[in-house]
Amino acid sequence: MELRQLRYFIEVAEREHISEAAINLHVAQSAVSRQIANLEEELGVELFERVGRNVKLTPIGKIFMQHSIFALQAIDHAKKQIDEYLNPEKGVIKIGFPTSLAGHLLPTVISAFKKEHPNVAFHLRQGSYNYLIDAVKNRELNLAFLGPLPPKDELINSTILFTEDFSVLLPSHHTFANKNRIPLIDLRNENFVLFPEGYVLNKLVVEACNSVGFTPKVTSEGEDMDAIKGLVAAGIGVSLLPDSTFTDSTPRFTTKIPIDSPAIRRTVGILSPASRELSPSEKVFHHFVIRFFSLLGQYQ
Repeated sequence: MELRQLRYFIEVAEREHISEAAINLHVAQSAVSRQIANLEEELGVELFERVGRNVKLTPIGKIFMQHSIFALQAIDHAKKQIDEYLNPEKGVIKIGFPTSLAGHLLPTVISAFKKEHPNVAFHLRQGSYNYLIDAVKNRELNLAFLGPLPPKDELINSTILFTEDFSVLLPSHHTFANKNRIPLIDLRNENFVLFPEGYVLNKLVVEACNSVGFTPKVTSEGEDMDAIKGLVAAGIGVSLLPDSTFTDSTPRFTTKIPIDSPAIRRTVGILSPASRELSPSEKVFHHFVIRFFSLLGQYQ
């Protein structure tokens, strides 16, 4: 079995068409067909069935597809480690991050790292909370920033970088805008602007409100931080957001006030796989991130 055969097989499986796969691979159609036939002969099973002019994976082909993807990912990862072992200062670091950490944490850390390691490149992937956890588990990502950190899991390592409070964001003309702190229960009659149900920041806010005896009345939703802040600025409602999202500034026409009774907090940290080694450049970045936040007293 050759790596070339696996790559041809995956390309055909994804496109469900041998001719299109051959065009994308820049080889003759006959070469692709021959390698697929050789692979099926070696395995002793049919991986594809014809459907008109297309091909589709057989049930056993679908199983083989999953293992083929993992095998090529492992080989590509090994090659990447060798390349970076030879020159760790020219590696590519792939990092996942959620929208709530995109505005300040990510650019701050990467900018600081690039000053010390200017030739290291980054490939950044924004994703949902559950996607980022799964991506680290299934080899799609080796590093991901996340908040809050998930429960302990034997497949991932997690390191807390800092813990932060949530504050309420109000329209500047709101009745509570001049208060120094606001008990959470005082927001029971407010209209809320939150992330949609299924987002972890929605879950944290709803659980906090439930803990003091009310369910927030969500009248508007936004899928990114700027949208939520904009809706609050427009006077649509109030929102509860992590303090790190206000690091640079509080949006115009809004006021940020700390919440108490109870305080709402989340951990923020970095995930890495427990079952495989980080590449040399990823190790350098991982150590840098931990050291970087340990020196920032404002996050402790």
